[in-house]
Amino acid sequence: MRTSTIKAIATAAFAAMAASSIASAADMAPRYTKAPPPIVEIWTWDKFYVGLNGGYSWGRSDTSGTFYNNLTGVQISPTESGNINLDGWLFGGQIGKNWQFGNWVFGLEADAQWTDERGGRGFTCVTAPGACNTLTFGPGLNVAPTTTFNQEISWFATFRPRVGALVTPSVLLYVTGGLAVAGIKTDGVISGFTAASVPTSAAWGHDETKFGWVVGAGLEARLGGNWTGKIEGLYMDYGNVSGSATLLTSSPPLRFDYNSDITDVVLRAGVNYHFGGPVVAKY
Repeated sequence: MRTSTIKAIATAAFAAMAASSIASAADMAPRYTKAPPPIVEIWTWDKFYVGLNGGYSWGRSDTSGTFYNNLTGVQISPTESGNINLDGWLFGGQIGKNWQFGNWVFGLEADAQWTDERGGRGFTCVTAPGACNTLTFGPGLNVAPTTTFNQEISWFATFRPRVGALVTPSVLLYVTGGLAVAGIKTDGVISGFTAASVPTSAAWGHDETKFGWVVGAGLEARLGGNWTGKIEGLYMDYGNVSGSATLLTSSPPLRFDYNSDITDVVLRAGVNYHFGGPVVAKY
């Protein structure tokens, strides 16, 4: 009887130990949890930005020039006219702000440019003897007075709104237009002969700040980080510049009047740095 009791107790203890081992093994089984949602950075155009640009410009000056007798005010030579190419390189910077609404981007941008756009031609006073040149002797006899004519767009700036649509979230196609202002420099040397048939000349020049308008279009794309690159074309019209030059020591005293209508076509590329980070979203 005592043997049977001992066996029963041993059997119960063994069963309890086995059950405990099974429970421990179950607790050690791997537990699977759901992975956290991925974090995605979304590029937004809704930022302030600054940048640099460079390119080339094809300026045009539609210019006419006329010689007058400065004493009488009478025109003494036919008006000469033609186009002067004011082509050259440009370099500058821009600053702006964009606002994004879905796939549409609205912005304001201002830029300032240095250029070496310049060109020139010559004008000659050619009429019958006695009008442009009253000499009857000496080396100046029948020699027509002339003036050189040089013109340049030494700088320009624009102030423009921009309206664009997103081709992709990081590629913007836009149109732009607004105010343009430029520094126009015109100069030359007018030459003739005195009443004693001695060569005489005078340098002349004028600087003007001209306001006009600009329209254009461009493509801007994210390069990485907060950097974008752009390519842009602009057409500018600065209106009219005019002025006069005199040579009072010539025979007769001369006045040269000019009138120029100046336009410009610009193609440039640039980079912009946009302030502020991307929008972070969890999916």
